Amino acid sequence: MSDTTTDNSTQTGDDQDLGAAGSQLSTAPVEDSPSPDLPSLGVIGWARWFWRQLTSMRVALLLLLLLSLAAIPGSLIPQTGINEAQVADFRERHDVLAPVYDKLGLFNVYSSVWFSAIYILLFVSLIGCIVPRTWQFVGQLRGRPPGAPRRLTRLPAHTTWRTSADPEEVREAALALLRKRRFRAHAVGDAVAAEKGYLRELGNLAFHLALIVMLIAFAWGQLFKSEGNKIVVEGDGFSNTLTQYDDFKSGNLFTNDDLEPFSFDVEEFTGTYERTGPNRGTPRTYETEVTYTEGADGEEKNALIKVNKPLEIGDAKVYLVSHGYAPVVTVRDGKGEIVYQDAVPLLPLDNNVTSNGVVKVLDGYRNPQGKKEQLGFQAFFVPTFGGSASGTMLSQFPALDYPVLALNAYHGDLKADSGIPQSVYQMDKTKMKEFKDADGELLKKLLTPGETMTLPGGAGSITFEKDIKEWAGFQVVQEPGGGWALGGALTAIGGLAASLFVQRRRVWVRAVRGDDGVTVVEMAGLGRSESAKVPEELGDLAGTLYERAPGVPDPDPDGAPEPDGTPPEDPGAPGASGTTTSTDTDSQAVPAEGAEQQ
Repeated sequence: MSDTTTDNSTQTGDDQDLGAAGSQLSTAPVEDSPSPDLPSLGVIGWARWFWRQLTSMRVALLLLLLLSLAAIPGSLIPQTGINEAQVADFRERHDVLAPVYDKLGLFNVYSSVWFSAIYILLFVSLIGCIVPRTWQFVGQLRGRPPGAPRRLTRLPAHTTWRTSADPEEVREAALALLRKRRFRAHAVGDAVAAEKGYLRELGNLAFHLALIVMLIAFAWGQLFKSEGNKIVVEGDGFSNTLTQYDDFKSGNLFTNDDLEPFSFDVEEFTGTYERTGPNRGTPRTYETEVTYTEGADGEEKNALIKVNKPLEIGDAKVYLVSHGYAPVVTVRDGKGEIVYQDAVPLLPLDNNVTSNGVVKVLDGYRNPQGKKEQLGFQAFFVPTFGGSASGTMLSQFPALDYPVLALNAYHGDLKADSGIPQSVYQMDKTKMKEFKDADGELLKKLLTPGETMTLPGGAGSITFEKDIKEWAGFQVVQEPGGGWALGGALTAIGGLAASLFVQRRRVWVRAVRGDDGVTVVEMAGLGRSESAKVPEELGDLAGTLYERAPGVPDPDPDGAPEPDGTPPEDPGAPGASGTTTSTDTDSQAVPAEGAEQQ
């Protein structure tokens, strides 16, 4: 028996006559070689050429790279759809650069014409590339592996031996063996043809189909998404309507009817912090207990919302994103009547929840002269005051260990009726006057829970109540297509792994009766690319088949048989691993890449 051979010597085109045996190991389209005497293309010819270029894999990869590069400005330059305040600040600081960015659409990259053009071209390219390859692959699955080439010894990996078994017995044994090894196999004439590794091309197609799904999912999510933020104080509630949000942004095709109908009440916020060590002040627990209902008449349910563990209601997810304190204050007029009493959410300034904000009394207040007036108080709050010796209003710890509220008092017109939207955390002082203390300075005072600051001239008072509430900041997100995008990403990873690690290969076994009446068995394997797996697998198959069709001694050059004591070489043994090259001119091997060009 001869050795398993892996000769990779190149051959001329006349010798490369494998035909269908070396073709269609992939579904990649075959590019026509240019002819020196091409006629004029014309409009239809140029359109066809453009379509072929657009739907080629190299152009798809180029467009994918361009899409990645085009997304970079969206992460470096402020975007109007994400933070309009940063965009306005950028315009003020860059008088020359901002108009250029406006013309290029860099403040709204993902909705710009050029980004959309790349996105659409990539989408069309992938579809035009995948659809014909998919049909071709389906055709290959419905068909059968091609028949054996005329000379199996020309393939990169081959082996041969003589056996006393009948050719029909050898072919039946080979067919059973290959099918047992999960090859698609069938008998063709005097040989058995088998093929394996379809998962490679299936993975390749799945990868590109998954990219299409991801593109659709991302586009769908951007067009129909919504995102809003709301601060809710303990004991208060929220209903998922547009007017309830503190700020809200959505995709171009989103409508108010797309909002999920639900509401919830914040029962209690719980936050605990590290007391000692290098992580002192680091949150250990952030969770909010809520009672929610789905729809107008839904049943009340209890839920616990934690960081990174949102409440999911339909397509909406409610995330816990922030936390702060809302001191309860009571404002009285000069007659002692309550004109304002509520918890005032204040915005944190640091990790220890040093907070600031304003208290606005818009209605119901009259000054000592009986005229309607508005009151405004600038508020600074620290949950843990460092004491007067510290000299600063900076919190020393985020928990309510030593709460102190600092207030500055104003009166006049807050311009709340001007029609210009105002922040509830800021105060317009242009028409406000300061309350003065005995020294003629701005009236201000540090209050602990239960203490009161009296306004001069019988103007009233403000009391810092002992009840200090906490608030939780929620982000309500609706982003359709997220599940499809995740599924597409996982499929793409699996498909890419299959296309990288699975090899498409073919095996042929020919058994014919020689001139001396002894059966000659030839086995050969062919892969899409050069790999040690093909000769190794062929050697293993040949060793197993050799056990079922053992070899007989080869005749000597004079025509006499060799002595019976000379054993044939086992093709499955290490010596048949392909280190020997056949000297037969018809047995020179054709590389796998050359075989694909047949």
